[in-house]
Amino acid sequence: MNARFILLGTLFLCLSISILHADDRVKSATTEDDPLSTEAQAAVDELKKTLPTDSEPMAMLEDILKGSRLSSNDGWFSLAKSQTRFGWDYVVKKFDENHDDSVEPKEFSGSEADFARLDRDGDELITIADFDWSEHSLTSSAGLNMFFMADRDANGKVTEQEFVSLFKMLGASEDGYLSIDELREQFPATEAPARLDQKRPDRPSRSTLILGLKNQEIGSLQSGPQLEDVAPDFTLTTLQGDSVTLSQAVGDKPIVLIFGNFTCGPFRSQAGNIEKLYERYKDRAKFFLVYVREAHPKESWWMMSNQQAGIEIAQPKDFSGRREVAATCQRHLDLKIPFLIDSIDDTVGAQYSGMPNRLYLIDQQGRVVFKNGRGPFGFHPRQLEQALVLLNNP
Repeated sequence: MNARFILLGTLFLCLSISILHADDRVKSATTEDDPLSTEAQAAVDELKKTLPTDSEPMAMLEDILKGSRLSSNDGWFSLAKSQTRFGWDYVVKKFDENHDDSVEPKEFSGSEADFARLDRDGDELITIADFDWSEHSLTSSAGLNMFFMADRDANGKVTEQEFVSLFKMLGASEDGYLSIDELREQFPATEAPARLDQKRPDRPSRSTLILGLKNQEIGSLQSGPQLEDVAPDFTLTTLQGDSVTLSQAVGDKPIVLIFGNFTCGPFRSQAGNIEKLYERYKDRAKFFLVYVREAHPKESWWMMSNQQAGIEIAQPKDFSGRREVAATCQRHLDLKIPFLIDSIDDTVGAQYSGMPNRLYLIDQQGRVVFKNGRGPFGFHPRQLEQALVLLNNP
């Protein structure tokens, strides 16, 4: 029974502290209760001098100073929305031959498999609903709750053994089955209880968030290239020591850039989706995972969910240290996608606004045709997949 309570606690911790709190029902402590440290105040003064007044990072700074919970509608999350060449308007114009605001399989020029990936709700029609990404990637659901409870090693992949363990942990070992009410109780479709984070030890102070902003741990101080921009060139090193230059990779196939880091819980939770995306399309696109600055190093905004998973990592001080952590991340998440390691001064991660996680699709002419919203809320691998399918079906 104790193990069961631990497992339930893990669920709520994963939902409530592996993200910048998405539940707006809890009000932050007043700014008087959360004074800024001397170091944080100096960072505020510096950022106010250097950041454009109407920029994404300035919006983030202002909301942090107000004591905002930083939900999916606060700070830069309210400004940095996804951009795509291949939205619903594109689909209707290209495929809807009978002008009924839907696309049937016979109207689609691609394969059945590609049609199925575009048809998210499985109703055998491609409609505007399949292109609705208004819900953020960590919106609570019964399936999400079950995933976090089962994924005990926090590698983004639920194995058969983990699923069997979950079955037993939920009490099925007592009588061999679970009833509908038992599953409803354990997998609610609501957010984690609001009271959980009021006195949580890893709840970040305003000072922690400000320093995380200044150090680009919670996100880049740049906005990244925009839709239809030529993707900024770079040369980075793989885990094996080879150099990859983006402009030399552009050409015969689209390029998928996935930005992420090990201490970002929402990024780890997407590892299974990332790997399946790579395996499904590696013959139709070139994939690179760009490893960037840690979001939650143990000396800064540490996370209890990381600690419980045995992931306690200091921010690397040099390239060798970052490469070592990246190799650990690849092994833990069991990812086969090629890794590129950003320089220790975060040149590419900052330029592409890749911290803590981000997705880009670059066409054969080197232009950005898809860019997701700021991570973690805007990190939708399936949304990138839609753009990739449509780019491959001209």
